[in-house]
Amino acid sequence: MKLDRGGYPETLRMAADEAVTAEAAGYDGVWVPETRIDPLLALTVAAGRTERIELGTAIVVAFARSPMTVAMAANDLQLLSGGRLLLGLGSQIKPHITKRFSMPWSSPAARMREYVLALRAIWHSWETGERLNFRGEFYTHTLMTPFFNPGPNPHGNPKVFIAGVGELMTEVAGEVADGFLCHGFSTERYLREVTVPALQRGRARAGKTLSGFEISGPSFVATGATGREIASAVDAVKRQISFYGSTPAYRKVLELHGWGDLQDELTALSKRDGWDRMPELIDDEVLHTIAVVGEPEPAAAELNRRYGDLVQRLTVPDILTGSRVWRR
Repeated sequence: MKLDRGGYPETLRMAADEAVTAEAAGYDGVWVPETRIDPLLALTVAAGRTERIELGTAIVVAFARSPMTVAMAANDLQLLSGGRLLLGLGSQIKPHITKRFSMPWSSPAARMREYVLALRAIWHSWETGERLNFRGEFYTHTLMTPFFNPGPNPHGNPKVFIAGVGELMTEVAGEVADGFLCHGFSTERYLREVTVPALQRGRARAGKTLSGFEISGPSFVATGATGREIASAVDAVKRQISFYGSTPAYRKVLELHGWGDLQDELTALSKRDGWDRMPELIDDEVLHTIAVVGEPEPAAAELNRRYGDLVQRLTVPDILTGSRVWRR
């Protein structure tokens, strides 16, 4: 199992500093999300300051950009990093795409499938010099003159990961991507009963198995060196769980465990700006099902128990990296 580092850096410099720190600590990869910074820009800075660590976007909001824009940026970053880019794509949800980015939204799973196929068609055109002729329902790319063609990338094309929760998006990831980014809100049961079977269906559709396909597992972890640190981490994780639980897109995870009503309650509070009250609804059963809680050694052991036979990558806090129980 590869151990990665992730977080929510607020500046490009912070993201690059975290990549340097992660590489020095022996992490296999570092993932940067698109929240307050552009992860592709952040990893461009990080690429110039690191040598070994894999650099992942978790995620780039795909539907906020055209496939051509992402194909170019990813190609540049793959070249700059010496082939270390892991291009994680996500759909986001409709309100953000239409109201924040002012971009079209429809059929997210079908659109994401076509998006990745368009990326691959563009890269193939650059690699081979063949005419670009991608025509889809959502995207059309039919013009690539020599002046705009960067040519083949000596490091090959970056691996493409798709993030998802629902079965349709997960099947798409299995069909057209090289890896899958599990949402931290997913549980072990959801991963075993819903996610992995959906990935297998997608791989079968492409005539492939899960062999060589990388699953980056969920990892809400509340740990620390002292009881006070663990308690603080629990408060933070409860806040995250309540936030994601209020989003209808993640309802199926709660429903699998018989907690569909919790989603209704959280959504109602969120609409009344009751953000501070929402974590109070996350009881111990929900907390310990979604997150791993405890001191570092037991927490690492529990992560291995839950996901060691299922995932190839796991994003973990610094305090867990020294554990003796990781199965690599």
